[in-house]
Amino acid sequence: MLMLLSPAKTLDFDTPAPTTETSKPVLLREASTLAKLMRTKSQQDLASMMKISPKLAALNHERFQTWTPARGALKQSLFAFRGDVYQGLEADTFSTQDIRFAQKHLRMLSGLYGLLKPLDLIKPYRLEMGTRLSNQRGADLYDFWQAALAKKLLEDLDGQTKPVLINLASNEYFKAVDVPALGQVRIINPVFKDTSNGRLKIISFFAKRARGAMANFVIKQRIKQPEHLKTFDTDGYQYQPSLSSETDWVFAR
Repeated sequence: MLMLLSPAKTLDFDTPAPTTETSKPVLLREASTLAKLMRTKSQQDLASMMKISPKLAALNHERFQTWTPARGALKQSLFAFRGDVYQGLEADTFSTQDIRFAQKHLRMLSGLYGLLKPLDLIKPYRLEMGTRLSNQRGADLYDFWQAALAKKLLEDLDGQTKPVLINLASNEYFKAVDVPALGQVRIINPVFKDTSNGRLKIISFFAKRARGAMANFVIKQRIKQPEHLKTFDTDGYQYQPSLSSETDWVFAR
């Protein structure tokens, strides 16, 4: 069983990681190709492409101009990402055994790196999967990554009798996965809903935190069978069989 998360825009490269164990991104060559392409873009290009402020555009322009894959500021992805999902994940509470379990069962999608393991060393960057960046493989990052992501996910799931992918990523990022290419892999999409004005609805902030919390639950409980996900009850969420389908599992509170 393998879980997928989206990355985060908020990064922390100042706080030391609680482990010295590291690994190398499997698609680092492709990341270097994209970084080289981004190096040709001006600050104004970045501001327009990524819909970011001039200040952020200047920061990321400098990052790409000086980007080298293995030098400078580097940190394990699990501890570098600090967005809402990762607030729910609470990786800073992980034991050494938790981290090693996560290394086997958790992957993060990335616009720049494609697919990351928790201990993969990354550099500070900003490149969302939805960015329209014309490249050698097509018009955007979906064209660039689809085939490679499916191939690497199949490699990570190889050897499992009944391979299962738990999709805890956002729609923007999961669209980069060529689902038909995954063949017989079972995909489960947990959906988190909150009661608002008497109705159940997806509230983005809470849903993001819940995705991270479910990944935390799987890691700390050492869950390897998808049926056990239905016992997830962090922050008051409960599995709702009447609202769920074979692929979309609804948790509500």
